[in-house]
Amino acid sequence: MAQLTPYLALDSKAQQLVDQRDGSVTSLSYSEAQILNCLLEKPESIFSKEDLLAVGWPDRVVALTSLTQCISTLRKKLEPYPEIQLKTVARRGYELTISENSSVHLLAINDGRAIRKALVGVSLPVKIFGITLLVLALSLWWYFSDAHTMLKQVHHWQADKQILLNVGGAHAVAPLYYLDGVDSLHPSMWQKHLAPEGNRIEGMEHFGAFASTDGHNYSFAICPGADTGDCAGEGIINITAMKPEPAGLNMQQFIPLSKQMEQRIRYNRIILPPAGSDGEVTEHNYHADIYFPVAGELLVRTDLNMSLVYESEDRGQFYFSACLTDQDCITTPIKYRLRGHFRRYHRDISGHHADVFQVHITQKELIKPENVSHSAMDFYREIRKHDIRDEELFFYRIHQDRKTAVWLVPLMGNIVAWTNYSQVSL
Repeated sequence: MAQLTPYLALDSKAQQLVDQRDGSVTSLSYSEAQILNCLLEKPESIFSKEDLLAVGWPDRVVALTSLTQCISTLRKKLEPYPEIQLKTVARRGYELTISENSSVHLLAINDGRAIRKALVGVSLPVKIFGITLLVLALSLWWYFSDAHTMLKQVHHWQADKQILLNVGGAHAVAPLYYLDGVDSLHPSMWQKHLAPEGNRIEGMEHFGAFASTDGHNYSFAICPGADTGDCAGEGIINITAMKPEPAGLNMQQFIPLSKQMEQRIRYNRIILPPAGSDGEVTEHNYHADIYFPVAGELLVRTDLNMSLVYESEDRGQFYFSACLTDQDCITTPIKYRLRGHFRRYHRDISGHHADVFQVHITQKELIKPENVSHSAMDFYREIRKHDIRDEELFFYRIHQDRKTAVWLVPLMGNIVAWTNYSQVSL
């Protein structure tokens, strides 16, 4: 089979033209096939009428009009392919010319040889224009891609500083995660919210800690005993200060009060069997209690729950729920739930490894309370804003061990939370 153009072939034995783009076939007579094959052997060479008569009608004597009619018919069959020209050269014969450049836009995309031939054949300005368009298209695709959005978000976080915390009479150095542009990073921005005279916890000797700020919230998360190994998940404390005024939290009173609040109301309790039981789906569950002290106000608590159901190594379903109450139950619980699809990325924040979960939200639900105390009103307003605005959220897992994990959570801004971790079967 002889190739006329990158997509058009001549099968002289079968006496047909084959358009390789769609497989269509144009039938040729014996004479047409032989003459075209002869002309194709030396494109842009002139063949005399006598030579073509001998090729098209071997061992036969025919009139010159037979060749003229054959050429006319062949031209009509080649009309759909304007890059192929069968020319008459006065008083000399016929010539076949094929223009490569004119067929570039008609290339069969599955014909690698044809594409290479076409790219070589185009002029330098056309190549430069094509490469420019390609680079522009790739740049636009990258700019609007999820990966680029993720990189921009991660780039705003820094973790090149530490702060010293005194909680319950014990001291620990906490890595500090903060957003670009935040200037107030002195340890006092966290420490001032604990009342010095009540900052004693019986039996507190050492703890592991993480701290964060987005410039509005100052939060820390501690796990007793975690500085000597993995966190056991017992006695975890998550505290976030929402206002710059010292909250005056008395830790001696806070510990029994927090236990009382957690026993009294818990909406996100895990009741499913642990992993290992028969189940088609494994849910990775993270739970935390987060407290928001404000001077002169009731203590507000968030019962936070996050679940990941992996569909592949780095993708899956994401479930988030938060329930807010105050210490006197004046506020009917404010419940907020999200559901979406996540994609996980592995990134470094100032040399610290982080798993970044980019969540595209598909469902939101806010259960409005019947009554909201003055202490909880700011929280209700913030959650209401989340309910209206959020379409995409970023969660950062900055620490993981066997029983716990530490997250940067986009709740009431951005806060750090040390969570209990478990796997359950569904």
